Amino acid sequence: MFEISFRIANFSDLPEMQQLFVDTVRAICRKDYNDEQIQAWISGVKDTQRWRQRLDEQHVLLALTGDQITAFGTIKDGNYIDMFFVHKDFQGQGIAGKIYSELEDKARELNSDYIDSKVSITARPFFEKMGFLVLAEQTVKRMGVELVNYRMRKMVK
Repeated sequence: MFEISFRIANFSDLPEMQQLFVDTVRAICRKDYNDEQIQAWISGVKDTQRWRQRLDEQHVLLALTGDQITAFGTIKDGNYIDMFFVHKDFQGQGIAGKIYSELEDKARELNSDYIDSKVSITARPFFEKMGFLVLAEQTVKRMGVELVNYRMRKMVK
């Protein structure tokens, strides 16, 4: 087993985070989304200003193995997981649960009663395992392409 450490992301981490996002969606989400949907989903990586804004405005936590980013998750406004991705080569090793625990602790520290997220088909089983309930299935459009996801919530108080 390997040692996992956590730290807050900074702007120099952005290229590695963006690559992790693209590689993970392409490799892991393929079973639930077609090529057109994946291309539409990862197109958001080009909006570097939006990614920089997340680093400025959200609690962005990195999980690291050595110097490599193995996962990242964000908390927006104290109770919304905006992004949550585990590196494609580190799936199924407990990293998701560990970084999620850190994010939930942060939400509690900020006195949140609940955590909300919009979760992909692929991530839904993990979030259910963490105690989230589906509030609604929804279809969102990105670049004119429809993607199914789920609004989910977990009470933390």
